[in-house]
Amino acid sequence: MTALDLSSPVAVVGTGTMGQGIAQVALVAGHSVRLYDAAPGRAREAAAAIGARLDRLVEKDRMGAADRDAARARLTPAESLAELADCGLVVEAVLERLEVKQELFRELEDLVDGDCLLATNTSSLSVTAIGGALRNPGRFVGLHFFNPAPLLPLVEVVSGFATDVSSATRAYETARAWGKTPVACADTPGFIVNRIARPFYAEAFAVYEAQAAEPATIDAVLRECGGFRMGAFELTDLIGQDVNESVTHSVWESFFRDVRFTPSLAQRRLVESGRLGRKSGHGWYDYAEDAELAEPHTAEKEHPPAYVVAEGDLGPASELLALIREAGIQVRPEEEDHGTRLVLPSGGQLVLADGQTSVEFRDVVYFDLALDYRRATRIALSASQDTSPLTLAEATGLFQALGKNVSLIGDAPGMIVARTVARIVDLAHDAVAKGVATEEDIDTAMRLGVNYPLGPFEWSRRLGRGWAYDLLDDLHLRDPSGRYAPSLALYRHAYASDKREGSTS
Repeated sequence: MTALDLSSPVAVVGTGTMGQGIAQVALVAGHSVRLYDAAPGRAREAAAAIGARLDRLVEKDRMGAADRDAARARLTPAESLAELADCGLVVEAVLERLEVKQELFRELEDLVDGDCLLATNTSSLSVTAIGGALRNPGRFVGLHFFNPAPLLPLVEVVSGFATDVSSATRAYETARAWGKTPVACADTPGFIVNRIARPFYAEAFAVYEAQAAEPATIDAVLRECGGFRMGAFELTDLIGQDVNESVTHSVWESFFRDVRFTPSLAQRRLVESGRLGRKSGHGWYDYAEDAELAEPHTAEKEHPPAYVVAEGDLGPASELLALIREAGIQVRPEEEDHGTRLVLPSGGQLVLADGQTSVEFRDVVYFDLALDYRRATRIALSASQDTSPLTLAEATGLFQALGKNVSLIGDAPGMIVARTVARIVDLAHDAVAKGVATEEDIDTAMRLGVNYPLGPFEWSRRLGRGWAYDLLDDLHLRDPSGRYAPSLALYRHAYASDKREGSTS
């Protein structure tokens, strides 16, 4: 099955931001586009707005004037649904209410030809449920674009329970012909991106709710240590706290209130107070012109230790050993490998976040996972009230000698980046095991849909077998609510890898 022919008109129903963006994508790809909105005059306003955006593309030399004029000529506001009868594809981008979408598609089914592809851009509702209102749900598919649709490349092509393979394939190839990067997924709550991205927000909020760190510190660690484009607090302020919380709540409800997707009470209070983020002038941060900029915690300068004793290779943090030597600090290897840690001159230990707490051990400081320890500009350290001040000072001075800002946080098991990445990896493995999408499509979706520095499976391969499972298993022992219980899929992944490594066959 090939992409929709350019001779087939495309209709977009709903002319909000997403509807206009999708219409622009189809228009620039070469289709004739019909715009329809139930509100009188809204389709004409949307057509004018799209025309203005095309003008700006010409001004920026991203589009030729002749192509702009041709595209404008192909754009038609429709006064009624009947004017969409000859379209080969109808994409809906109306209110996120099931009954509204179902009624729309019932009407469309009576108007369009039998081979017309019907698609919803829903981000939170079940594609299967929407299509269930149709006599022929086989031609119904989800085409989930990301905002702004003309700029973001990702499109999730969602197959409902009754979607024909031929319909999903045609939708997939059409999205690709439009210059997008499509990924195929089954109809599951949140699809790929909104399902697997939940821990990025949830774990940041959990660290805050546990009073282990403030939003500015958590955001700085996610950016400067984890390599994420934005921190969870600033990103949800940009998205809108009400919008982000609504998606989280929808996924949670759709998974029968699975504890892994439990919404944040702190975010709920933020929404209830009307602090919705940038659009309201205040969210986690204050956006008033005279507001004081929130700064992350950064430790005062400390003296570095003269040497460290390396017990093991530090696993995912092994690059630190070279950095320490380059900084002129002696690394003394321990002849007997007792684990993966550094021992400081004070006798205290410096350990990569592993899901355990500092208070359980004598004089242990944890440090967080980094995307790239050489390039990271900030490292978080976690200690308990019983940690020796000298040990904490030596640990701080060590990382400062490597050119890093150091943020001290409370005794949070798994810290910030490590627990976030482990949970994202777990949900990704679980999704593949349940047939939601392939590993490749999940990695593509998370890189392009939410700008993650690595896809979950890229992270998993880099961190090594069993790393995410072991961290989550330790976290689960300390928080047996089920939130951190590693999935059976992650267990199988870690165990199978272990068996393969030890196999002689």
